[in-house]
Amino acid sequence: MTFIILEVGSIGEDIGNIGQVFDGQLISFAVNIVVDSFKNTGMAFAWPVYVVRISPPIGAISLGLAFWLFPVFLKGPIENWLFDGEPSPVKATDEGDANR
Repeated sequence: MTFIILEVGSIGEDIGNIGQVFDGQLISFAVNIVVDSFKNTGMAFAWPVYVVRISPPIGAISLGLAFWLFPVFLKGPIENWLFDGEPSPVKATDEGDANR
């Protein structure tokens, strides 16, 4: 989601620079788009840093709680919603191995 937000903002800035295309700077315009995309990708991977930087003690505690609570409470329902109707992977058990 962070990547999408950064890309939309970047596209907005690029639309403001569309005049470069008409000035004959098409290659410079294309390079700026590619560089911005790589920059946004890096920033999207570093989103926890921005959360902690907003409010250092509360941001760090909130981020830690989110990383701890997500797999406990939300991961199962989200996986069930996303993969509804798909067979679950078969796990090898002692009973399954004994029947072979």
